[in-house]
Amino acid sequence: MLVGIDGSDMSLRAAAYAIGLASRQQCALTAVYVSDCYAGLAAGALIAAGEQTAENLRGLVSDAIARTGIQGDFICRSGDVCTELARAADEMHADAVIVGQSAKLGHRLAGFVGARLVRNARWLVVVVP
Repeated sequence: MLVGIDGSDMSLRAAAYAIGLASRQQCALTAVYVSDCYAGLAAGALIAAGEQTAENLRGLVSDAIARTGIQGDFICRSGDVCTELARAADEMHADAVIVGQSAKLGHRLAGFVGARLVRNARWLVVVVP
């Protein structure tokens, strides 16, 4: 199982759901953080912020996995969120991809990560509200 996590409340809710589900199903869980840093004048600052976010999330996920006793992993990627989540799910032969619902209005109207994953799904996609 794979869960996309970015530090938002919705993604943390999705991670909690995924950890509980993996524990009940007795399966492995991989948490994936995708940094979508953009090139530009502040690229160095964006990369540093992304690395700090990744380390904070790695600690949260590691603690939660240790408490539940499931097999788990945390990986970081950079690029388009949907592309990288799909690539990671394919590489690990995931049975399910779990993401949080987007809180941004524009994403709800134009399509967010969960909707894009569903359109191209080769695995079960769960969008946690």
